Amino acid sequence: MPRPRLTMTAAAAVAVVAAVSCGAGSATQSVTKAGAATQTVANAGAAKPKPRPNIVFVLTDDLAPNLLRYMPNVQRMQKSGTTFSNYFVTDSLCCPSRATMLTGRYPHNTGVFTNQGSDGGYATFNRKGNQHRTFATSLKAAGYNTAMLGKYMNGYQPTNPVPPGWSEWYVAGNGYPNYNYKLNENGRLVSYGNKPSDYLTDVLSRKSIDFAQRSVAAKKPFMLELSVFTPHGPATPAPRDKGKFPKAKVPRTPAFNEADMSDKPAWIKGRPKLTQAQIKKLDATFRKRARSVLAIDKAIGDMQAALKASGADRNTYFVFTSDNGYHMGEHRLMQGKQTAYDTDIKVPLIVTGPGVRAGRTVSTLTQNTDLCPTFTDLGRARPPAQVDGISLVPYLTGKRPPKPRDGVLIEHRGPNTVASDPDFQAAPAGNPPTYNALRTTRELYVEYANGQREYYDIRRDPHQLNNTFGRLSPGQLKKLRSMLRELTTCKGRECQK
Repeated sequence: MPRPRLTMTAAAAVAVVAAVSCGAGSATQSVTKAGAATQTVANAGAAKPKPRPNIVFVLTDDLAPNLLRYMPNVQRMQKSGTTFSNYFVTDSLCCPSRATMLTGRYPHNTGVFTNQGSDGGYATFNRKGNQHRTFATSLKAAGYNTAMLGKYMNGYQPTNPVPPGWSEWYVAGNGYPNYNYKLNENGRLVSYGNKPSDYLTDVLSRKSIDFAQRSVAAKKPFMLELSVFTPHGPATPAPRDKGKFPKAKVPRTPAFNEADMSDKPAWIKGRPKLTQAQIKKLDATFRKRARSVLAIDKAIGDMQAALKASGADRNTYFVFTSDNGYHMGEHRLMQGKQTAYDTDIKVPLIVTGPGVRAGRTVSTLTQNTDLCPTFTDLGRARPPAQVDGISLVPYLTGKRPPKPRDGVLIEHRGPNTVASDPDFQAAPAGNPPTYNALRTTRELYVEYANGQREYYDIRRDPHQLNNTFGRLSPGQLKKLRSMLRELTTCKGRECQK
């Protein structure tokens, strides 16, 4: 029978016994040595804490899923990472959506419902104290280098101060044309012109890589948000991409130039069918959008290559999404957003990184309320108080996910009558009145402030062509109304059901 091995604790006990037989003084010395040996082994066996991962958050502006076919690096992300196929925004409008991403809170909790005025924009975001409870403030407090590059939120001007939570700041006001803009570069105002080297998406790409490389060299975990202004109109492509995709057209889905609009609510019901001239204009705009996203895709590839060169790619998460979707011809509308239809509220969410399952699609309901708690979870940081979303990390790493939600909330205030708003839309593009909507995996239910309603069975009618609200049973309607009411007043954990 083999002789059993002694643990260090047992060995120390033997040493004590032996020392006692030799005298008290020797015993004390032996105990000290044995204790030191025990501590040495314990220290050697202790697992070193894993370094905090880096996070690269690529946020696009008005990008719809139909543009992913023009983004090969993003398509590779889908193959090497996880795609969330039922990911929705809380409002298909820039500023409310971005406020939600930063804080993890619904518009009724951030107070940001529009792009400007008393209920929206940068000024309202600050007045409500949101700038002090973002994923940036949490991650910076946990030791991260943080950087914001590009678009912050509507109403921010480069002359405004750098918000709390950001180690570095390279942010524009009107960067939509991608030329002739100013950046607030860590509190310093820098002007850019119209040379090819001034193309904004490329400038932001270079600065983001520089920030990441400096953080890696300093051995500091980093989180950067690369928030581009494209493909938002005017959807200016990089000079190298002009003229590409000459035959690209808006996808002709069943909702394109919808045949029968008689069941739609009043704000859209009277829309005439699109003319050939309008369709031609839509196709031309779509080509510009397709060309403009090539620079975003290149920025992702360049960042991936830069991190791979230093080995930092092995500990870096990439998160790709958009602030809202975009309709182009669906339901007889010219290009725009702000509706409750899937064209506008359903956007891509793709994640790659250490431990993320490759080629996986998650169909569970998720929303942009979930980004903030996901980022703080990845960074092992304390999330802001009263976050309405949940961490998506369990879905990424194969751990047991939380109980799936029953539905997600979309909140919109309209119509927008401010012509100076870059997201102002005239009637042909769609300018809906105030509504609240409930989206489940199977249904879309919309309540307008004027009393009108919409209901679509997503399984049978994925393009939202047939409004069957009038066919709902009293029980179905009661359940939908109850779910919607609960979400429109929820806070924190109440919103996570």
